Order: sequence, then structure tokens, then C-alpha cells
Amino acid sequence: SYTTDAKSREENKKTIESLYSLSVDIKKIRRLKEWVLLQDVAYVKEIAGILQEMGADETAVANILERCPEAILRTPEEINSQRALWQLVCQNEKQLIKLIEQFPESFFTTKYHQNQKANITFFQELGLKNNIITRFLTSAPNIFYNPVEKNKNVIETLQRNYLNLGGSEANMKIWILKLLSQNPFILLNTSTTIQENLEFLQKNDFTDHEVLQLLSKLKGFIFQLNATTMQKSMLFSKNVFNCSDQELKELVLKCPALLYYSVPVLEERLEGLLKEGISVAQIRETPMVLELTTQIVQYRIKKLSALGYDVKSGNLESLNGTKKDFEVSYGKIQSKKERPIFNPVAPIHIED
Repeated sequence: SYTTDAKSREENKKTIESLYSLSVDIKKIRRLKEWVLLQDVAYVKEIAGILQEMGADETAVANILERCPEAILRTPEEINSQRALWQLVCQNEKQLIKLIEQFPESFFTTKYHQNQKANITFFQELGLKNNIITRFLTSAPNIFYNPVEKNKNVIETLQRNYLNLGGSEANMKIWILKLLSQNPFILLNTSTTIQENLEFLQKNDFTDHEVLQLLSKLKGFIFQLNATTMQKSMLFSKNVFNCSDQELKELVLKCPALLYYSVPVLEERLEGLLKEGISVAQIRETPMVLELTTQIVQYRIKKLSALGYDVKSGNLESLNGTKKDFEVSYGKIQSKKERPIFNPVAPIHIED
């Protein structure tokens, strides 16, 4: 939406001088977003002034403008409106300026101001805490660009399905808020996609209770899938583990990643495990190991091997889980190995 035609191919000298006076690295801007420097109108001093007013020091201002130079093309009115908007969910200006430093692009996207405002109000009414909303504003800003009606529609679809699947009215609010906090990107889907994915699971004989279980376990990722990819992934797992439909269903409930990951991802992870000498039977016993990347699996096997623990002969539980989970089980194996074996009937040697 900015002019970059032949007529205005020259850099705006006034813009360059103003940026220099703020110790901004012009070379960095030229390399990344030179088009900003070609614009006839820029509000360098004004935007810097607003940031300083909020508590940003010289280094912070330079850092913000280097990372998001298009900020200088916003009018002071737009930035002040955005400032007032973000203050609705920030504790104070100190927190606000910290967020702008970390996520300048999110703050300086002022195009959807009205949608952002309506969505903030909607999320507050829904019961989301302000610290969660600020997390959304910075890490998932796209959901605020949607018209509020679209987001309301998706939430209503989720609420309706939750009740239809046997969820209770009393728990619904907690369930929705948890789902949103874990994965706000579900709001980028359409109500139709959500409906189709749930119907796919029901057609594959998952009971209402099991579908509800999967929704909670998948943290909303199921809404970013489609029936075709889920079908392919399930078929791949069925062939690899050589199991019946009922057994496959049990595996998916144990490890929803079998539904979520595409066939190439599952193939690569399975291959990585087999190369380490792990059998298909072991993987079938502990399918959650497929949630880990090949690099993580290799690293964990190496660490356990150094302790003399052979994953090929045991179960894969010790490989499983988050980084924290692994460190706990690794620590247990380590302390077991280091603990001296105490023999209660051995004679005690006492020196004369």
C-alpha cells in the first residue's frame, strides 16, 4: 500500500537524518525493508517520542525501529489508539513497552484496529484473563484481525459440540478457556472444518466420550487437520502396527499424534527408532515415543546408554515425555546406578 515506483526510488533524506539522530542502524533497515526509507511521509520523531513517553530508553527505541521500521509510517494518532487499546489488557506502561520491544510487528499492525478492539472485549467477556489476552496479542495476533463475529461463531460451534458430545454445561467454560489458552489458532479455522473433523472421528467409531477425550488431549490441533490427512495417518499406523480397527482406536487414544502427524513425519520418526534397534512391538507398546523428533530420541538414547541402560531390551517409557519428564526418569536411573548395594549380613571391618 506504499509507493515504491520509479519516481520515489530515492531515499527520504529527512527520514534518514531522523533515524541517525536516534542511533538506528540504517544499514539493517536497508537490508531488510528498504522500501520504508523510500516513502515521502514518515513520522520518525513522533513515534520515537510516543515510545519514550511510555518509558523506552534510547537503545530500546533504536531496537524497536530496526526490527519494525514500518512503525515510522504509522501516524501518531494510530499509535496512540493502539497504545490505549493494549493498555486495556496490560498491567502498566512498563509491561506494555516490554511487549512492544519483544513483538513490535504485532503492536504496529494498526490496520485492524476496530477488529482488535472488539475481539479484546469479546475475550474478556468470555472470561479469558488479561495476561492470556496479551499473550495472544503478541504470539497469535492474526486472531484479532478476524471480525469478532467469526471468532464468536467458532466459539459457539465448539460449545455446541462440547455439549453434544456429552460435556457438562458446568465444565464447558473451563474447557473452552483451556483449549483457547493452549491453542488460540483454532480461531483461524472455520466452523465447517471443526464440524467435518468431528464427524470424521465419529464415522471412525470413536464414541462421543472418546472424541471429547481426543479434543482435550490434542489441545485443539485436531481443528487444524482435515479428514484426508487423518485418514492417511490412521491407515499408515494400522499397516505398521498390523492391528485391528479397535486396536488402532486404542493406540490413537493413547497417542493422538498418530492422528495429528502426517504420514511423512510418522515414517521418518519410525525409521529413526528402528535404526536405533528399537522394535515395532516396543513402539506399539509405547506409541507416545512418536511424538518426539528423531534428534531428541537419539540424544536421549545416547544419554541412557552412557548409564548402561539399554532401551532395545526394555520398554520405552524412559524415553518418553517432555524434557522435564525425561530428566526426572534419567535422574532415577542415574541414582539407582550410583547407589551402593548394601548387604545387611556382610561383616563390618573395624580397625584396631
